[in-house]
This record gives sequence, structure tokens and C-alpha cells, in this order.
Amino acid sequence: MARTTCIRSADWVVAWDAKSGRHKYLRGADVVFSGDTIVHVGGRYVGAVDREIDGAKLMVMPGLINVHTHCASMPVFKGVREELGNPRFYMSALYDGWNLFYTEMDDRRWSAQYAYCEMLLSGTTTVVDMCYPFPGWIDAIGASGIRGYVSPLYQSARWQTENGYRLDYVWSDDKGAGDFKKAMDLIDQAERHNSGRLLGLVSPMAVDTCTAELIRDSLAEARRRKRPYQLHAGEAMMEFLEVTRRYGTTQIQWLAEHDLLGPDVIIGHGIFLDHHSWLHWSTRDDVRLLAEAGSSVSHCPVVFSRYGITLEDFGAYQKAGVNMTLGTDTHPHNLLEEMRAAATFGRVAAENMFALKTADIFHAATVNAAKALGRDDIGALAPGKKADIVLVNLDDPSMQPVYDPIRCLIYTAADRAVRDVFVDGEQVVENRSLKTLDFALAAREVSRAQRSVMEKVPSRDHAKRTAEQVAPLTLPVERA
Repeated sequence: MARTTCIRSADWVVAWDAKSGRHKYLRGADVVFSGDTIVHVGGRYVGAVDREIDGAKLMVMPGLINVHTHCASMPVFKGVREELGNPRFYMSALYDGWNLFYTEMDDRRWSAQYAYCEMLLSGTTTVVDMCYPFPGWIDAIGASGIRGYVSPLYQSARWQTENGYRLDYVWSDDKGAGDFKKAMDLIDQAERHNSGRLLGLVSPMAVDTCTAELIRDSLAEARRRKRPYQLHAGEAMMEFLEVTRRYGTTQIQWLAEHDLLGPDVIIGHGIFLDHHSWLHWSTRDDVRLLAEAGSSVSHCPVVFSRYGITLEDFGAYQKAGVNMTLGTDTHPHNLLEEMRAAATFGRVAAENMFALKTADIFHAATVNAAKALGRDDIGALAPGKKADIVLVNLDDPSMQPVYDPIRCLIYTAADRAVRDVFVDGEQVVENRSLKTLDFALAAREVSRAQRSVMEKVPSRDHAKRTAEQVAPLTLPVERA
């Protein structure tokens, strides 16, 4: 029999207003869930409950949804990638830097677990985990307690550079067909997991690393399975230059021309589209095409800001009708910090502080993300929705004074104020402590994995540089 939990008389509740289609604040409200489902949001609940949580000095909000991240590879980059880039590739570190520091297959489970810990502790309850398959992935994400979209990456070609300034594409013999099949088999395995929280998302890697046939077949398979689909596009200048060289048109225009957009399509990043100031392209059609197709963009501002790159601009995409969502892509896997960056850089890019509001960013991380995944049962607090719930401690000094708790959370407190997290009605974080994973153990294992990676950098680098030559330390080191 399902247990019923009541969060009693919460100071603030971020509730869903079905009439306006927006979130709203409720003061002094009860939030009640039974099993995995919310049954009440509003005034005093008079039914029987098995557990009561005092809502004084708490904000109750829906769990956040991270639509784009790569859990198995990114934690090892901590302390490295923040200033790792190649000016010959328009600042991006995708083509040579990433390959130098990639996580060994046997260590990817630890990296993934580390990322799941970061996400849960910062209020993310649903993640789209885009990884090249590794042993133990399904068990790791299943054991974490998070609601996971398993999104195995595959491609027709890999990037390679032999000199650090010429980008080559090394095409596999079968153009990715074999890995595509393996990815679908892995999705089937995930959806059979006994947690009941895992689903699949079909994700060929990128518009420039996949053949037209692989992209077309992947979208057709996603639609056959009735699952969402995501494709990296508009991620880098080099990608834009390659696609326009290959097809004579922009990535989005090429996808639209071949009926490869739609409401079930998420475009990963979507930065370097035809209007971007770095490109000086002749058209201004890409954002309109995305909006007309009903497609979504997963925006990950933090990692690109490290390269000096930003999307131009969040508010303009939104105003045009594009469904804007958020992801972390890399470390830290903290969507609250990503929300802060999205608001800040969106206003800077627009040169207008009113180009988007905090409510727009909050919607992007909740209901917009749910829409991109084809769901109406997550991302909001209302009867009938999934019990994916975050309790924010308003008594934490970082949240005070509390005039507007969402602003306090996004712009100041971030994960420091996240106290408790429930996924599917199960408590996975209690009083800032994880109940499902050992964060300290994962951190130690990721540190060990990073040391191992550092030793291998010279053998991976075209110029045989050491790790410290590729990614110099912030300050010089002297032995005492």
C-alpha cells in the first residue's frame, strides 16, 4: 500500500497554475503525495497521512530537469577544461583537448556516479544522460535514484587532428550502423530496469559526425518507439563550417529541408545558427525554422562561456517560439548554477536586462524540459503529477533575506540551500545527505581516474605534450 506524505504549511510552494500555464507561488500551503504521485497542492489537507514534514522555513518546488549532459566523461575534466581551448578551432576544445583527457572505460561508472551525486544534491530529479556506452551504466543510473533518460551516443565518424589546426573526420566502415543497433539494444535494457524510472532517448552524436542516413534512420526509430530524440547541432564554429561545406546550407536549414525537425526533436546547444555574430552568414532563418517545427533547444551556457562563447540570445529564441530548455553538458552538474548563467549571459547577449525573466529560466528547467521529453507529468507540482519534489531550506544564511525565494536560490544560494529531494516519491536526499550513493567514494575514484588520465596525455597528444603543458596550472608551482 502506498505511503502518504504531507509537507505541512510550507512557507512557499512553487505550484502549477493550469489556467495560466505558468508556475505560481502559494504561501502556507500543503503538498501531499501518495506513492509516486502528488495528490494535493493547496490549503490544509485533512486526509490520513503516514508521514508529516513541517514546511515552516521551506520552499517546496518541482524537481529540475537536466536535458543535456554527459555524466561518464566530464567529472575527470574538473580543473582542466575551464581554460582548455584551441584558438585554431575557434576556441573549442572538442577536437583535440577532449581526446587527450577522456575517461578510461573502466572508470566511467565512477564518473557517472559522481555526476548523479552532484545533480541530486542540487535539486535535479530527471536527467538526459548522453554517453558512449560503458560497462555498468544501467545499474549505476538505476541505483542512483534519479529519473534517467539513457541516451547512448553513436556516430558515423570521429574527429581527429594530427597537427592541432586541421580537423579531419575518420569514417567507420559501416558508418555507425552497428553502434546504432547496440544503442537501441541498450535502451531496451534500460527500459526493463526494475527501478521503473529509466527510459530511452535516441541520440546520434552530431550533425557533422553522422551521415544523412544515420540521422534519418535514428529519428524514424525514435518516432517508432515514441521516444524523444536529440542531436548536437550549432555546437561549434568548425561544425558550422563543415556542414555548410558539405551541404551548402546551415545545419538547421538542412535538417528542415529533409524533414528532420519536429516537436520531438531537441537540438543540442543550437548556438552557431545563421544569425550568430561570429558567422556573418547571409540568412536569418534558423531560429524561425526551429520554432515553426516546434523543436526544442537544450542550452548549456556555462561550458561555452569558458570559451568566450554564448548563445545569441535566449530571449530571442524564446520570443520566436522555440521551446528553450537547459542542461549542464559538463561539470559541475549543477542546474541551479546553469540557470544563473543562462539568465546572466542571456541578458548580456541581448544587451537588455529585460530580454528574459527569472520565471523564463525556471520554466526552461521544469515544464519546458518536460515538454521537450514529451511529458506532462513532471516539472510541476499539481495533483496527478509525479512526486519529483525539492525542499529548499529558507533558514540557510545563503537564502536570507527571503524576499523572492526562487531568485535567492538561483542567483545566490544554489545547491547550498537544497535540503531534501524526492524522486517518484522516494527520498534520495535527506538533510543534504545522499541516501542512494556514496559521494565521497565516487570522488576518490574520480580523482584516481584523473591521475591515471594525466599520465597518458603525452601518448594521446599529436605534439607529445604533458598534461601541464596542455592545461597549465593557474599559478606556478615551487617545491618548499
